[in-house]
Amino acid sequence: MSKVTPATRALEAAGVAFTVHTYDYDPDAESIGLQAAAALGVDPARVLKTLMAQVDGKPVCVIVPSDQEVSMKKLAAALSGKSAQMMKPPEAERVTGYKVGGISPFGQRKPVRTVIEQSALAHDEVYINGGQRGLQVRLKPDDARDVLKAVVAELVA
Repeated sequence: MSKVTPATRALEAAGVAFTVHTYDYDPDAESIGLQAAAALGVDPARVLKTLMAQVDGKPVCVIVPSDQEVSMKKLAAALSGKSAQMMKPPEAERVTGYKVGGISPFGQRKPVRTVIEQSALAHDEVYINGGQRGLQVRLKPDDARDVLKAVVAELVA
């Protein structure tokens, strides 16, 4: 497994301090984020999952703790939209350039608006997908927010 991905290159280019962590990815896991947290021995609230959605038909990247679910109503409201829905996996892969299970908010094919769950910022460090299945980057959540120019909002149901 390569530890250099478009995500790690984007973080390096932005001057963000991070460490790379690998784990055995289980494609059959019910929840990729929870499986990553268990494999890394980390609290699931500190492992953030990257989801791709659409708000009023426009792609958005959503970052929430792996043990939480996104409220589509709250997501739409956070971006002053009327409606939100999850993006279908093939569309998410096309938009981001990453495979499902390895989608990172960093280094996506085209930058899209990003929203991060406010509770994620309460941690000193968080884990976010590093752009490959079985690869996480650990960094300060404020650095993730800043480099992504993310909107911070309450997103969980």
